[in-house]
Amino acid sequence: MDDERGGAVSAVPDLVFLNGRVFTSDPARPYAQAVAVRGGRIAAVGSEAEVARTRGPRTEIVDLAGGLVLPGFVDAHVHPIKGGMERSRCNLAELSGLDAYLERIGAYAAAHPDRAWVEGGGWSLSAFPGGLPRREALDRVCPDRPAYLINSDHHGAWVNSRGLELAGIDASTPDPVDGRIERDADGRPTGMLHEGAMDLVGRVLPRADPAEYAAGLADAQRYLFSYGITGWQDAIVGPYAGYDDPLPTYLDAARSGALKARVTGALWWDRARGAEQIEELEARRARAEGLGRFRAGSVKIMQDGIAENFTAGMLDPYLDASGCPCEERGLSYVDPAELRGHVAELDRRGFQVHFHAIGDRAVREALDSLAAARSANGPGDLRHHIAHLQVVHPDDVPRFAELGVAANLQALWATHHHQMDELTTPFLGPERDARQYPFGDLLRTGARVCMGSDWPVTTPNPMAAIHVAAHRTEPTHEARAAWPAASTPFQPHQRIALAEALHAYTAGSAWINHAETEAGTLTPGLRADLAVLDRDPFALDPMDIGTTEVRMTFVDGEAVYERA
Repeated sequence: MDDERGGAVSAVPDLVFLNGRVFTSDPARPYAQAVAVRGGRIAAVGSEAEVARTRGPRTEIVDLAGGLVLPGFVDAHVHPIKGGMERSRCNLAELSGLDAYLERIGAYAAAHPDRAWVEGGGWSLSAFPGGLPRREALDRVCPDRPAYLINSDHHGAWVNSRGLELAGIDASTPDPVDGRIERDADGRPTGMLHEGAMDLVGRVLPRADPAEYAAGLADAQRYLFSYGITGWQDAIVGPYAGYDDPLPTYLDAARSGALKARVTGALWWDRARGAEQIEELEARRARAEGLGRFRAGSVKIMQDGIAENFTAGMLDPYLDASGCPCEERGLSYVDPAELRGHVAELDRRGFQVHFHAIGDRAVREALDSLAAARSANGPGDLRHHIAHLQVVHPDDVPRFAELGVAANLQALWATHHHQMDELTTPFLGPERDARQYPFGDLLRTGARVCMGSDWPVTTPNPMAAIHVAAHRTEPTHEARAAWPAASTPFQPHQRIALAEALHAYTAGSAWINHAETEAGTLTPGLRADLAVLDRDPFALDPMDIGTTEVRMTFVDGEAVYERA
């Protein structure tokens, strides 16, 4: 048993975790029986007998009760402030179906007569035919007040007639270059706005005050701690879809000490602009220097949309309802030729680049830009990564390892669920369907892997995502019963091992945030950021892994969450 200097433990620990199992996420010693913490750092990892005999009269014993202690999870792609604010607005995330949505919206509107707009989100595309809600339904519960409700994936919004009117959207309004206004046969807007068309309403929304953003971050931090998440990368630090730039909120929280998690902010790349914004990004990065808990050394580039509305960038056309190729191939938000120059310059200036890429063309465009950066600047240690990776062409899978590009996986999506089976697979066709979420292939070809949730798109629960990564089925018995196809593994050849998934969500994501010398493994000398699970997932029936819950969460050895 070692202390932080590599020798025998000589000082009494503050905390000792006993009577369970330890997953260290350290390949040199992945498993142990007990952990000791002293001064906010891991003091020792070893057998229960070794660690137990170091305790003193003031040592606090944490009884694992047969559960598992592991490094705190690090979410490599999440939107906490938006998620926290949505929880305080008209939150539809835990509901299902139009009737439930309308009941909640109507009740929220009645309870908040002082709000000029009814705002919120979390509704699912699968609740509506073709994934397309209509303004008339929303008009029934919000006839006189404008309503703007973002869907769960944040790539579209449901707007009522009053909201469209106030935004000046009618049959004569052209589609923006980066989005689409859904229309009736006569050209009238139906109330569904895709991608950049959301901004047509977003720009006229009332602005939330700084106190609401601060409250959103505080609530999100508490909520993420309840899932054992002790660090994250915020995937959009900039104005987006009606939300203002959250950078000032993070800076204030870091300076005041309210921010306890370790956070990297991915500064938003404005896709309507070009290289002239790089100087501004450097200035924004500099504002976060020296804050400790918050860094802003990443830049987020959204290269395409999503498959469900045909905006994900595809090499080959989508299929239409009859199964024949149509004209749609999706979007490339940044011109691929210009993208290569922008990424090379960001790389030269020391920025990590964090891509959103869903379709195989967008993934290739991102990889090509990173190859251009490597060619221009040489290899480096900036840890560029591409998130989502729903469809990846087989030729591009080995390029991740070849280029040193990490795969940022949102594993929870890789199942048979209503949105997948009804709104995605039929329009991709069998060949592309077989390529979806190639986690196993990426690992087998040597890619670095990290994981995140994209919350509030889906739950931030890491154990639910880890279940899906390991089994490619929905994570709970209730979800599998609600959609029976979800009991059948989705592309099971792309499963990864439980230990690989846990490593990706801890050490892998800490590495992406350049935080591996602080956290991500239970290694003596590192910060004591820990999560305690109520059961040992390695000992469970595989179909029960997703039901594992977090009992306690620690940051720097301090308990920041304890289940009641």
